[in-house]
Amino acid sequence: MTDRPRSIWLRPERTGRGPVPEHDRAGITAAAVSLADAHGLGAVSMRRIAAELGTGPASLYRYVDSRDELLELMADAVAGEVDLSRPPSGNWRADLVALAHQVRAAYRRHPWLLDLVPGRVGIGPRAVDQLEHALAALAGLDVPGPVKLEAVAMLNGIVALAVRTELQAGGSATAWSAAQGEFLGAVTSAGTHPHLAAALAGAPPAAEEDLLDRILPRMLAGLLEP
Repeated sequence: MTDRPRSIWLRPERTGRGPVPEHDRAGITAAAVSLADAHGLGAVSMRRIAAELGTGPASLYRYVDSRDELLELMADAVAGEVDLSRPPSGNWRADLVALAHQVRAAYRRHPWLLDLVPGRVGIGPRAVDQLEHALAALAGLDVPGPVKLEAVAMLNGIVALAVRTELQAGGSATAWSAAQGEFLGAVTSAGTHPHLAAALAGAPPAAEEDLLDRILPRMLAGLLEP
């Protein structure tokens, strides 16, 4: 007798024995995502989801073993919203920046993703597809595989940080940047911070929509080019 697979992705949704299930993982996941979108990740519990589906909490454990597994299903469902149909263009920077814009859009639609605890929510099949898509764009680069993986991880981290900044600024990174620019301008006008003044003088105007376009190509080039 083999041990039960620890990953939910390695376990079949049903064994084929017993009555036809009343629910399925997709339906449970959709209910959980809707709940998180409306009320935040803290509202996601087996009891609340069961109530949404009109069933008892215990019945959900026929489909998932724990709340952490449910979070894995939710994260992977959102990963499936990213369109991976376009093949690599040959311009790896442009391809990765385009992917980053899609990931940012997913974070904006589902900000609770930012609250998932790294190390507790594993990667699922759609997230693997997304990773494969990013690595396909980098296939022509003569750099080690681990470096490519680190670059993709950094891309995802920057996107998450950008969205977190937007949310903490009330939904507009542009407004936040303008407020900070006003303060820093007042500080540097005194002449006591000449290096900061010089750096700010050469900075482009803040623009929320082209933030990733400005930052990511330089970051990726630093990681992936000799």
